[in-house]
Amino acid sequence: MRTVDETSAGGLVVDAAGTSAALIGRLDRRGRLLWSLPKGHLEEGETAEQAAVREVEEETGITASVRAFLGSIDYWFVAEDRRIHKTVHHYLLRAHGGELSDADVEVTEVAWVPLGELDSRLAYADERRLVRRATQILEESA
Repeated sequence: MRTVDETSAGGLVVDAAGTSAALIGRLDRRGRLLWSLPKGHLEEGETAEQAAVREVEEETGITASVRAFLGSIDYWFVAEDRRIHKTVHHYLLRAHGGELSDADVEVTEVAWVPLGELDSRLAYADERRLVRRATQILEESA
C-alpha cells in the first residue's frame, strides 16, 4: 500500500467580541453531525497561514486574520489504496467580516458557538485541546 503525506490548515475563528467561535458540521458515514474547526488542504504556493484564512472563509463565509499559532495535529488513515499521513496546522483567527454561511458543499451546517460550549460540542479531542490553548491566549491578551 502506497503512503502519502498531506498537509492542511485551519483553526479557531473567534468573533470580534472574542466570545464565540465559528464551527462547521459535517455528516459522518453513519449520518451523524460532527462539529469541528474549519480546515482544508494547502494549495500550490500557499503558506499554512494563508490556507487557514482561505479555508475559514470558504467553509464558514467569515473573513478573518491569523492571531497566533495553536499547534499541529497529525494522524494516519487509509483511503482507497493509500495510507495517508495527514498534518493539520491550526491557528487562532479573529473574524473581521463576512457572514456565516454553509454554502460550501463539504459543510452541512455552520454555527457561532459560545467559547464555553466548545469543549462539549467539538467531536475531536485534539481540537478540544487546541481550543483550551486558544482560550489561554485570549485570556492573556485581554
